[in-house]
Amino acid sequence: MPTLTEGKYTAESRISCTEAGRSREQITVITGQNLAAGTVVGKITASGKYTILAPAAVDGSQTAAGVLYGAVDATAADKKDVIINMDAQVNGAELTYPGGITAPQKATAINQLFALGIKVR
Repeated sequence: MPTLTEGKYTAESRISCTEAGRSREQITVITGQNLAAGTVVGKITASGKYTILAPAAVDGSQTAAGVLYGAVDATAADKKDVIINMDAQVNGAELTYPGGITAPQKATAINQLFALGIKVR
């Protein structure tokens, strides 16, 4: 019998958040991204669009701005999605970071999320 591997589900990383959607915000993910639910994202200052966290960048995306609520495939064009960006708790084991992220960079991202009111458990 073949082994099946499931992807991440919408909001799988979320432990708790506020009522009435205050913890979430609709955003635009920049073209060229195919991101799983639970991906830690940064906001590009010049465009206001979001991309996977890029710790070595200097365009704003080096700062964690939230966690994707659902998966988004923006490989061909910008796409709308939702992030958890305040007053929430998320499961750290369910978060996705960029490949090659170092332990200190990950700790910095977790602290940046905490500053937004997002506790990584």
